Amino acid sequence: MEEDVINEILASYRGDRCELVPILQEVQENLGYLPEQVMAKIARFLKIPESHVYSVALFYAQFRLLPLGRKRVAVCRGTACHIRGAPEILKNIEKSLGIKEGETSEDLEYTLETVACIGCCALAPCIRINKDVFGNMTSQKVEKLFSSMSGRGKNGK
Repeated sequence: MEEDVINEILASYRGDRCELVPILQEVQENLGYLPEQVMAKIARFLKIPESHVYSVALFYAQFRLLPLGRKRVAVCRGTACHIRGAPEILKNIEKSLGIKEGETSEDLEYTLETVACIGCCALAPCIRINKDVFGNMTSQKVEKLFSSMSGRGKNGK
């Protein structure tokens, strides 16, 4: 299945090295990340070293080399959220999920990240899980939210 998707994507390009970024974008849009074997195939298609594909994928923050969790948890680190306790909320979420910022849980259920601003300053501190925003977060709300979502309690269990 993945192989068919990659072949279809590559078939729509001429094989010019200047097409690397658009190819990587399209692959990630379809697969959610850039698997190692796919980047090797792209390198062969474009007749460039694999190291060049990797360096471009690592240079741009938009590209991911690992799959994301089904639930993307974003903690706002904007000024209003920071002042109202976002750093403590982040620590609580890390404890609840058993992962650190920038990590994905082993079961691929959660990815934890921080963002510059969610845009809900009046509800600070706030978090976003996929497209849902949760405001006025406290340590107790974090524990309750993640326990109810997946049956996880403390330490991601």
